[in-house]
Amino acid sequence: MQPLSGEWVLKAEGDFSTAERELRARKAPNFDAACFHAQQCAEKYLKARLQEAGLPFLRTHSLPALLETVLRVEPLWEAFRLSLATLSAYGVEYRYPGESADRELAKEAVALCRGFRRHARASLGIPEEGR
Repeated sequence: MQPLSGEWVLKAEGDFSTAERELRARKAPNFDAACFHAQQCAEKYLKARLQEAGLPFLRTHSLPALLETVLRVEPLWEAFRLSLATLSAYGVEYRYPGESADRELAKEAVALCRGFRRHARASLGIPEEGR
């Protein structure tokens, strides 16, 4: 894996750990943060895959926009369009006053992220966890 792709993966994993930790927190959980970091994890895996393929990408947080570019090398990722659109909204909706995520939304965000992350890691040749 290219060094910069690996850096994207490390950042994605940090976001994934934060999302899971906030979802599991018993004392003062931050469900907004869980949703945000789930979106950030998916974004960084998309950018890692684009980097690995040598495809330029816009400086954007829009997961659907990044997906459009990555489909050139991962056409089967079309199956994640709805999940990524949902996660993309989580990256904005719960970051500002007016809306707050609850445990159920955070669980959904982390589950959507987990599903996409599994495929992104496989595409990048990263072994499954626990192996």
